[in-house]
Amino acid sequence: MRGVRPLRIAQVAPPLEPVPPPAYGGTERVVHALVVELVRRGHDVTTFASGDSAVPGRLVPIVPKALRPSGFGGDPWPYFSAELLEVLSREDDFDLIHIHLEWANVLLARAARTPVVGTFHGRIDFKVGADVMRHDSGGMVAISRAQASTYPDMRWAGVVHNGLDLTSAPFEQQRSDDLVFVGRVAPEKGIVEAIEIARLAGRRLRIAAKVGTRPDERAYYEQVFLPALDRADVEYLGEVSTADRDRLIAGAYAVLMPGGWPEPFGLVAIEALACGTPVLTRRVGALPEIVREGIDGFFGDDSAQLAFLVDRVGTLDRKEIRRSVLERFSAERMASDYERIYERQLDAVESPELMPVAVNAESVAITVDRDAGDRRLGALRSVGPASGTSSLDRS
Repeated sequence: MRGVRPLRIAQVAPPLEPVPPPAYGGTERVVHALVVELVRRGHDVTTFASGDSAVPGRLVPIVPKALRPSGFGGDPWPYFSAELLEVLSREDDFDLIHIHLEWANVLLARAARTPVVGTFHGRIDFKVGADVMRHDSGGMVAISRAQASTYPDMRWAGVVHNGLDLTSAPFEQQRSDDLVFVGRVAPEKGIVEAIEIARLAGRRLRIAAKVGTRPDERAYYEQVFLPALDRADVEYLGEVSTADRDRLIAGAYAVLMPGGWPEPFGLVAIEALACGTPVLTRRVGALPEIVREGIDGFFGDDSAQLAFLVDRVGTLDRKEIRRSVLERFSAERMASDYERIYERQLDAVESPELMPVAVNAESVAITVDRDAGDRRLGALRSVGPASGTSSLDRS
């Protein structure tokens, strides 16, 4: 594989939140971190996003202002379609297009002449997903092993754990006794379960969470969440700024993530750990790839078990928690992994037999069943720093 050279890269972000978002918005925060790091490395980056985004390089506005903060709660596909058409009209300006629009990723990869890398940031375990994924041409990226395992026969380009610039995350040695929940007011996030954990543990719970604009989201907020606030000592703060959220997490005893859904990644987890704040969560989705049992926090099967584990958090080394996550989930590491995928995708245009693969050193490699004549997500094996190499180093 050739050395990394400056590339003309299009980054295609959802127009739902600004890049970066002032408060909640996981995908847009990751895209911003990636754009900043790629520009710093000398790449020529153009970002397709809402007009109120603030990114280095060039910005192509898809809408004047981000949709969700403007109160939009409808179907985003018309906006995604407009964005895809805008990207296609400019595709000759780029060496590579990196899209972050979930299922539209595959569509763009099929339509574009320019090589496409597509990252899935959300849940993909839907029945219709298999019908979409079978049209993939080999440029799709998962953000965790758990997410990639949903389609084990797919030709994944790689698994790249999300990264952020976490170096400025506040660290407080002296913490309160409060538990904290950060995220969305949604049943899959386990927000009501977090209230029950706080009740059982006898601790105050502080909640910083956004409320969606769809009718079902409003109904859950009004009919389920608000009545549950009276069951324990709870302070609901609403949706807070990034700085306020970081201070809230940094001063907490522990962060609760009791949702039962297959979390594709879990940005809240790495943000908490960057502040040295342990995480209490369920063993679902990608969280076991982030949280080290007995080091970064603890796993429990239900609210009762997680409440039982609360007092054990006091035995954990918060400085070690912070040190490790800054290494494992940095924007620099994420950008390096994507650079390798970009180069592999470009090499594959000239040499189609090359398998594009990228994972971080603490993650796992995707092995290739070359005898079968295609590229598959094969057995997952650990590739750690002790080995001195990873699948990324092979060409």
